[in-house]
Amino acid sequence: MSNAPLDVLVVNYNTASLLQPMFNALRQSTSADQPRYLVVDNASADNSLECLASICPEAILLANESNVGFGRANNQLIEHLLGKYALLLNTDAFVDADSLCKTLEYMESHPDCGILGVRLVGREGDLQPSCRYFPTPLNVFLSRTGLGRFFPVVKMVDDMEWDHASVRECDWVPGCYYLIRREVIDQVGLFDPRYFLYYEEVDHCKRAKQAGWKVVYYPHTTVVHIGGESAKSVDELNAASRQVPRLQIESELLYFRKHHGVLGLAWHMFLVTVGDFILALKALLKGRGRAAIKACWEHARVTWALLRETRLASQPTR
Repeated sequence: MSNAPLDVLVVNYNTASLLQPMFNALRQSTSADQPRYLVVDNASADNSLECLASICPEAILLANESNVGFGRANNQLIEHLLGKYALLLNTDAFVDADSLCKTLEYMESHPDCGILGVRLVGREGDLQPSCRYFPTPLNVFLSRTGLGRFFPVVKMVDDMEWDHASVRECDWVPGCYYLIRREVIDQVGLFDPRYFLYYEEVDHCKRAKQAGWKVVYYPHTTVVHIGGESAKSVDELNAASRQVPRLQIESELLYFRKHHGVLGLAWHMFLVTVGDFILALKALLKGRGRAAIKACWEHARVTWALLRETRLASQPTR
């Protein structure tokens, strides 16, 4: 059993119904020291604040007057950290009884590990991508168009063709269970505030690895992750068509400009355009109808519009 001090950081947005089972699972997860709970509510419209007050009265609770996004909300908690480790946990992620103990023990015995993720499964026990490669303009294009099978040497973001049963280093792990050594936060900070939603942990893992830390996938405990509960609660997160998540596209543009430069961004925009043309052609040849073809056009249109609105991916829109 680990006695490493731990701060658990939770950002809540309209997920009142998940708070009780999420905290119940946390409290049943064995750990020698009781974790400290730090919670930010992002201006929820449901009864989240009342639920939090009764379910976890011991938590340090910050209540925002507006939704500032996932990364910025977590950043608000940095000044309250006291532990050697910080665990970022989604409200729709439910830990096993051994999750805290085992992951903290691994971190304690591997001082070069800066960030740790675990085996993630869905509500029905289906394995979710838990150990991922960095996105590039090329692998994003190959994934969207389904052409990845013709380029076996290219590492796709989600490689599911292995048993996920062994500890391994990876590029990044999802932020729903995201265990960070405090030294990493002290050295490279937490999230880039320009990402409102999506790509925060991708960018953070990249900076941590550049600073010499390892990012590790640890399979010997499982977290049930429902996924997308906060996003479901607000229509404005998506464009008129739910097939075009504007915030995801925007974060992708910001990420590629930051880490691949202007030329990398230009290459990405070219591949987005070609990719949407290929997908529209596929839809036409397979007789999928006008709506499928329109979705491809809409994706390209929104991507180019966001390129302008972000001033060539140099600043966020919100």
